[in-house]
Amino acid sequence: MTQPRPPDTPGLPKWLNADFLRAAGLIFAINSNVTFGLPANSPQDEYDGSEMRAYPLLLLVCSCAALPAQTAPMRPPAVPLVTHDPYFSIWSFDDKLTGGVTHHWTGAPQPLTGLIRVDGRTFRFAGAEPRKLPAIEQTKLTVTPTSTRYEFAASGVQLSLTFLTPAIVSDLDLLSRPLTYLDWEVRSADSTSHAVQIEFDASAQIAVNTPDQRVGLARYEFNRVTALRASAADQKVLGRAGDDLRIDWGSLYLGVPHAQPGVSTRMMPAAGRGTFSDTGELPASDLASQEGRPEYNIPVLAVAFDLGEVGSAPEHRVALLAYDDLFSIEFLNRKLRPWWRHRGLDAASLLEAATAEYGEIAGRARSFDREFTADLVKNGGPEYAALAVLAYRQAIAAHKLVADVDGTPLFFSKENFSNGCIATVDVTYPSAPLFLLVNPELLKGMLRPILDYASLPRWRWPFAPHDVGTYPLANGQVYGGGERTEEDQMPVEESGNMLILLGALAHIEGNAEFAAHYWPQLTRWAEYLREKGMDPENQLSTDDFAGHLAHNTNLSIKAILGLRSFAELAKLSSKPDVAARYLGLSRDMAAKWPRMAADGDHYKLAFERTGTWSQKYNLVWDRLLGYNIFDTGIARKETAHYLTKLGTYGLPLDSRKSYTKLDWIVWTACLTEKDEDFQKIVLPSYRWMNATPTRVPLADWYETTDGKQVGFQARSVVGGLFLPLLRDTEVWKKWASRAGKPLGR
Repeated sequence: MTQPRPPDTPGLPKWLNADFLRAAGLIFAINSNVTFGLPANSPQDEYDGSEMRAYPLLLLVCSCAALPAQTAPMRPPAVPLVTHDPYFSIWSFDDKLTGGVTHHWTGAPQPLTGLIRVDGRTFRFAGAEPRKLPAIEQTKLTVTPTSTRYEFAASGVQLSLTFLTPAIVSDLDLLSRPLTYLDWEVRSADSTSHAVQIEFDASAQIAVNTPDQRVGLARYEFNRVTALRASAADQKVLGRAGDDLRIDWGSLYLGVPHAQPGVSTRMMPAAGRGTFSDTGELPASDLASQEGRPEYNIPVLAVAFDLGEVGSAPEHRVALLAYDDLFSIEFLNRKLRPWWRHRGLDAASLLEAATAEYGEIAGRARSFDREFTADLVKNGGPEYAALAVLAYRQAIAAHKLVADVDGTPLFFSKENFSNGCIATVDVTYPSAPLFLLVNPELLKGMLRPILDYASLPRWRWPFAPHDVGTYPLANGQVYGGGERTEEDQMPVEESGNMLILLGALAHIEGNAEFAAHYWPQLTRWAEYLREKGMDPENQLSTDDFAGHLAHNTNLSIKAILGLRSFAELAKLSSKPDVAARYLGLSRDMAAKWPRMAADGDHYKLAFERTGTWSQKYNLVWDRLLGYNIFDTGIARKETAHYLTKLGTYGLPLDSRKSYTKLDWIVWTACLTEKDEDFQKIVLPSYRWMNATPTRVPLADWYETTDGKQVGFQARSVVGGLFLPLLRDTEVWKKWASRAGKPLGR
């Protein structure tokens, strides 16, 4: 449907004043001498192509310099560059941005390439091609919650490149924009002016699942932005589901704001980089269509900036990389739009708004990074903060935020490199701390699909589902027995997870209104835990890779705290009799647990297995939610035992194997009473981050002996690394209260 273009407002936005600039630390340049109009070749389903009155375009080009380091030094296993959702997620798997091709989180190549030409000599600053060109010296890498900044030096010039993904979780409209800013800053480092040109390109391979798929190309001119588009030629929207897949519908956009001098753009073969290397210019014309075998002729979307003579004053240039997937998720057979599109926006309006608002957004991101990182350091120390900062964008980008048919936000996770399930309950459980902290509405968006699905007659089991399908098709459980049988499901695990998370949500909101809508399901799950939770049968838990385990003591803790959470929900829902019954039940079970699990100086892995141990990470909710039904001596005794079991790179998950889980290590560390014990448990994982030989986005399942990945990568469960901030009630309340209130407003 054609959308009318909102009128341009000439002049600077009202928020741009001296106080803002001083607070944000922004450097800006204004060009008011260029006018633009909208031509008649606008994208289909976007603008109607009518001629528009030209307006002066005033562009704020700002420095998105990273904050001074507050965390400990880090060598990320993989560096986040463009991180939005499971399909639009691009990383560098190398220490240096020139060390290799950039990748989708799955490892498939999705090349981002950059060249800089200084006084006629060309260097690579991003990517591995052209190999004949030397790599510029990389002098620094800084990662903050919302940005990644590289710094380089060559031939008397300093170059920085910042990838800004403004993932400010309190603002759903901003969070959901599938757009990353690229900000270059160039200055002379030797008091001499230098002739500088920059080229950057994004491969059309980002828009296809495999390189043998053909792509179509298009160019558009909007008021503020030139946009180059690449799309799979065969568009099958939501046409496939699975784990190791890339998107092959919708469109990749490279947007270039007009009000920058010396700009040129091209859709070109990758070989066009040679023209830039030799002349400082892009090829003379666009590539009309993809030719030959697609895998050998993948085009790129390219921009070049001629900065002229660069002196000691910094020169800035900006580009935007975006992906419009049109439809994102199919839930119970209805196709859902991404959240940013739910009010009728389209790709053109996305690029236009993002350009106009860049200065404000960059300032907000800097403020968020500064405050959030300071809270991480305060609550866990600089090494813990480094781990959490690296986890932040990964945790978000393993989800997709969409609008249901009635406009309700739904936030779907994907089990990356696990089995590809969507909205998995025991992935939501470890992921939840980040969203409980910064925007409980997103936790509701994670829980709704499971609750709505479980309320249907087709879900006939007395326990909670495991998932609602395979990403991006959320049309019914696929794990274990699916809807056919109880075999290989996780009854105690998922029922306990749902009740604990609903209890945590009620704890921070001070009411149980959300849970009350689903009371019949919650009652069934509580009754199931009453019958089966004290001494679980031979069931799978979230650590299903370890196999079935009967009499699982940690799973028993989850069931008991699930029942305690149900009692709290009943109390907040004015059901005093139900609350009293389940409070008494959970207290009785908590009193029995240590007698059944005791094994000398620690507690067992399974009730009947002496000489075993395990991380009792589920116990952390007893303290966080103020339930206090377990004796405090349990956590104290367990902590002392854990300190005797630490491996080189972390605390093993249990006595059966030497591998561990990153999320559970941090939860277990939160059982400690002394900061020094917290540090002893967390610091080996910080060492692992800096030393693991497996170069992928954070793997949450790895060996504590040699640091190698065992399985999983780029998963949302690293949201669990933010649980230490939930121990600080004031910090938790501060961030949660900002949901829906953009930072700085």
